[in-house]
Amino acid sequence: MRLSVSLGLWQDRPAEEALDTARAADDLGYPELWVGEMATYDAFALATAIGAATRRIGLTVGPLAVAVRDPMTIAMGAASVAALTGRRVDVAVGTSSPLVVEGWHGRPRARPARALREAVTALRPLLDGERSAFTGECLASNGYRLRLPAPRSRLTVAAFGAAAVRAAAGAGRMVLNLVTPASAARLAGAVRALNPEVTVAAWVIAAVDPDREALERIRRAVTGYLAAPGYGEMFAEAGFGEVVAFARTGPHPRDLLAAVPDELAASVSLLGDAAAVRARLAAYAAAGVDEVALVPVSTDRDPAGAATLKALGPATWS
Repeated sequence: MRLSVSLGLWQDRPAEEALDTARAADDLGYPELWVGEMATYDAFALATAIGAATRRIGLTVGPLAVAVRDPMTIAMGAASVAALTGRRVDVAVGTSSPLVVEGWHGRPRARPARALREAVTALRPLLDGERSAFTGECLASNGYRLRLPAPRSRLTVAAFGAAAVRAAAGAGRMVLNLVTPASAARLAGAVRALNPEVTVAAWVIAAVDPDREALERIRRAVTGYLAAPGYGEMFAEAGFGEVVAFARTGPHPRDLLAAVPDELAASVSLLGDAAAVRARLAAYAAAGVDEVALVPVSTDRDPAGAATLKALGPATWS
């Protein structure tokens, strides 16, 4: 199994820790760093800064919301980072949430699955340096061609539902977020039934020898998914049906967090000593996951998640 690193971008930690995580991943020999976008840095700006602060690690920018970033700006952004850093730059896209798309950006999020499929179709020729010539029902780009060298980025689709899995089948890679090994196995099987060549990756939160702070951070991370369609059913299947039912009553976030047991957080994470985490990685590999992107938990005891990355680094994994 291939191991890469994804920035956690933890909102209750200093934003600049993202660069510390990137440096640690680079120093330890991880081949790739996923640079997402939340409420702090612009993803392309952060990726450029990481390229300047590291020596060789490859970059995947995203997932970028296709209702917010149009194909032309995504292609220009990827080419810009590649030209300014000299690194390989890949691109990930997804639909993001109504909170981000409709709330933060004030953009409509109608027909997200169609927009995702159209983004994959429109981006491929642009990233390869061809002139854009695409008009879809949700997205369009016509007449633009990169003036910078084409990055020829690999395209990744963030998926969970059936429609997004179909979109991922048209890309080079599908990435899953917060999934149990059982759910990963179903989704990997579904996309490979459509395209056997698709690589399956999974972002998995990781904390080697976690303390209470690490566990609390993971518990908070999962609460927003408990009531979501598909995710709720996944957690119920894992044995947490009562928590899911409670989440779907719309409780106060404080009360919902109190109801989340450590075991629920562990069902979609890599927790324990190094041996336990490696056994858990083996479970994801057995589920058909080709690559795990470690999302290291940053705490006061383990700033930037550097100790976790060191314990699981490529030099120690076999």
